[in-house]
Amino acid sequence: MKVNTMAEFMAKGEQPEVLFWVGCAGSFDQRAQKITKAFATILDKAGVNYAILGKEEACTGDPARRAGNEFMFQMMAYQNIQVLNGYNIKKIVTTCPHCFNTLKNEYPVLGGNYEVIHHTQFLQELIEQGKIKFTDSNEWKGKSITYHDSCYLGRANEIYEAPRKVLESLDMELREMKRCKSKGLCCGAGGAQMFKEEEKGDKRINTERADEALATKSDFVASACPFCNTMMTDGIKNRTEEVHTEVLDIAEIIAKAIQ
Repeated sequence: MKVNTMAEFMAKGEQPEVLFWVGCAGSFDQRAQKITKAFATILDKAGVNYAILGKEEACTGDPARRAGNEFMFQMMAYQNIQVLNGYNIKKIVTTCPHCFNTLKNEYPVLGGNYEVIHHTQFLQELIEQGKIKFTDSNEWKGKSITYHDSCYLGRANEIYEAPRKVLESLDMELREMKRCKSKGLCCGAGGAQMFKEEEKGDKRINTERADEALATKSDFVASACPFCNTMMTDGIKNRTEEVHTEVLDIAEIIAKAIQ
């Protein structure tokens, strides 16, 4: 895919409408790369003028701060803020709630003030503006789906409706889990747990959450976070009986349905 970088825009003396912040997972994780491609495909088809930072993008520092390394977080944050301010960035869209939360709520104190939106909010906007049109033979029509609320999107930033409205626009039947919205359960990756072994307990959190998703007997599980996607997929796979319920990011679902 040909995606323009900010450096290429600046060389032409142009400014994109929005900066797509890809994030570490979206850049390096093979599964999350598919989400990145799906979202970039949607932006192309919707005619959005966007750019990425490319090699100039570094980790937001979220895992470092959650793991307690404040010094490392601030070093990473200042480096990113210098790059973003240097390009005079105003609006950022990201597919990762961890990046979203850090850029939106934690960078302003360090001098990084931007309008930051999550990709589910951006997709909702594009659908409402008529920039995303679905095919008549939309393969999701009539299928059932359950949506897992990411902690950083849901409880931390109170974004519950955007992802659900996007799914409902596809005429899918949304089946809620027992614990959802403000009472949702973490996938088990938050607080930098993604990068370490869990403490001893009776049951893994992602297995517990996967059980709740499967209890809805939905055809698919939707997520809006690359970490949640990994944890839910592992939780579903890690069972004695074989289950074929697929975990998909909302961007992947939309990308398959657009004209």
